[in-house]
Amino acid sequence: MVEEYSPQISDMSDKMRHGLEKELSVARLYADIDTINVKRYTSGFDEFDRVLGGGIVPGSVVLLGGEPGIGKSTLVLQVAGLVAREIGPVLYASGEESEHQVKMRGERLGVGASPLHILAETCLERILDEVLRLKPALLIVDSIQTVFSMKFQSAPGSIGQVREAATQLLFTAKSQNLPTFLVGHVTKDGHLAGPKVLEHVVDTVLYFEGERHHSNRLVRAVKNRFGAVSELGIFEMHSSGLQPVSNPSQMFLSERAASVPGSIVLCTMEGSRPILVEVQALVSTGAYGTARRMASGLDQNRLSLLLAVMDKRVGLNMAAEDIFVNIAGGLTVNEPAADLGVVAAVASSFRNRAVKQGTAVFGEIGLAGEVRSSTQAGLRLKEASQLGFSRCVMPAGNEVSDFVDKGCEQVGVRTLEEALEAIID
Repeated sequence: MVEEYSPQISDMSDKMRHGLEKELSVARLYADIDTINVKRYTSGFDEFDRVLGGGIVPGSVVLLGGEPGIGKSTLVLQVAGLVAREIGPVLYASGEESEHQVKMRGERLGVGASPLHILAETCLERILDEVLRLKPALLIVDSIQTVFSMKFQSAPGSIGQVREAATQLLFTAKSQNLPTFLVGHVTKDGHLAGPKVLEHVVDTVLYFEGERHHSNRLVRAVKNRFGAVSELGIFEMHSSGLQPVSNPSQMFLSERAASVPGSIVLCTMEGSRPILVEVQALVSTGAYGTARRMASGLDQNRLSLLLAVMDKRVGLNMAAEDIFVNIAGGLTVNEPAADLGVVAAVASSFRNRAVKQGTAVFGEIGLAGEVRSSTQAGLRLKEASQLGFSRCVMPAGNEVSDFVDKGCEQVGVRTLEEALEAIID
């Protein structure tokens, strides 16, 4: 039986709302507004702090979404334990697991003794009541789709319930300067479940990605009011929990086979971080009437476009060939600078010739067969040089004149034909 919500809690929510409206109701001159340097504090993970823009911002609301079983609850519980140990008390409101289940996971993760408070509750009003009582340094709600308000008769997870829960938690976070993490479900298409206002109302939206059969886990920022968008944090899943990966390029290239046709190293950018990944391609004669085109880790429509450019501008006719392209390690690459890596890997496999030793590539391919400039060329070159690559095939417009490391040769190309001659042995 559902109990009636407390009038005191309702009054508290109304006061928060009216307090914020009163504070923002008077317009101020832009020149008279002082800038405030918000002091962040660490989550305990450098990789997670990177995605958040430098750490946890007091009063911010962060929404973390991902596939079921990918490790969302594991990540937030580890962060909760670290923040409770270093900063102050943390309230972990779990709507999907009991206190004993959370404790069992915490023992496996090595959370240890800390002022971490577990609340197995789905009622929004009771969660807010505990926030007033404990005054925590961090609030975690796992998950927002299980929370319901007694003001509505609809079931938890409905549009009205999710909107009300997110709004009230936002008022609480802003009025009490309380950082709040919300764990969210995703649909079968990979989008966050619930109304779109859920993503609009929060300050930061993070996606937790990764293949079930890989140990790599990626946290990607798609919205951040306090930092750069498209930042990426990389973790590795172990039996003791998630461990940050300090050198992702070395991890992605650790099992790469040298001098194999169809394999090339791509210098890609994820936010402000350069990462070297292996692009693999396999071209084989099709056994059926229609040739197959499969892409893992990149856009399949982009692959079809690049194959058409190769046919028209270079004369590599692969209409009857089955073509499979993969980004090794489970990373998804969306930037246009990956074009040259994909084309080189496909051409290498089709000609059955390996890429020249010590070569890394990046560059965008245009429809006319030109190699167009990409961003952050200096950072890409520096990462390739640090990993021991002796040459980098890149757009001619990106050649860096003041690059101090002479151990990595810059090979500037202007057309796709020039690039393939410089890349393939």
